[in-house]
Amino acid sequence: MWAYLNNLAVLIGINAILAVTLNFVLGYAGIFSMAHAVFFGVGAYTAALVAVKLGGGFLLATGAGMAVAVLISLALALPALRVRGEYFVAASLGLQMLAVTVFSEWKSVTGGIGGITNIPAARLGGWTVETPEQYLVLTLVCLGMVMWLISRLVHSSFGRSLKAIRDDETAAAAFGKKVAVIKTLAVAVSSALAAVAGSLYAFYLSFINVESFTLDTSVYLMAMVIIGGTATLWGPVVGSVLILLLPAALSYLPGLPQTEIGSIQQMVYGLAMVLLMIFRPGGLWGFRDQPKDAS
Repeated sequence: MWAYLNNLAVLIGINAILAVTLNFVLGYAGIFSMAHAVFFGVGAYTAALVAVKLGGGFLLATGAGMAVAVLISLALALPALRVRGEYFVAASLGLQMLAVTVFSEWKSVTGGIGGITNIPAARLGGWTVETPEQYLVLTLVCLGMVMWLISRLVHSSFGRSLKAIRDDETAAAAFGKKVAVIKTLAVAVSSALAAVAGSLYAFYLSFINVESFTLDTSVYLMAMVIIGGTATLWGPVVGSVLILLLPAALSYLPGLPQTEIGSIQQMVYGLAMVLLMIFRPGGLWGFRDQPKDAS
């Protein structure tokens, strides 16, 4: 039982990093991205390749993943964010579909459908992360650092500019805000930090393939943010906990066939999002943080 709970906690932590970083662009900047799983995958594949091919440790592999994620995000954001937001949604969806194809078909690099196996344990200096408990500590440390950085950014002048653009892009531009530059930087930061989750995921499982980085993953991440509460720091974490715990809870319901859990899970997610949009549009955590400037 402890091994199961530890594994669940690690996965919740990784998904919380992804949800918090997606919320940075979705909640604070008003940028709807359907490609967050792409940067998760880029971080995972890059870290895996650095570890397997070059023998790099966790910091080198994670840094490489962040750098590649930033480059790809700039290629997406620089042209798409110069126009209205709906074009970025379409562009990000296109990137998501393209990335799945690349992850699946570029067999010499990604391993194709079979993915990359035998990823070595993460190394931090002279310390090798070997046990599930150590991976949980590493995941929580990374989550804490990401949340701290996001909090600092949100409460900085950069964060205030983001929220001004989200609330009224035309007015922000009229007051001299460089809208395209600020939005592009927000996407780059979000993508780089999502790659950290990808690196953690690759080292933790010692195996990755395309199935973890599809459009479904991007949709689930958006559900975590919306259910927990957009433009809040802790809302996406709450959403991650709820969405990761739901399959575990359903598996213990008597009389429920295991083959039906996935379908019921989808129905519950959809119903929860509809009800929240109607009765609590700020999400489960939203109204807690709003009086404090959505922190």
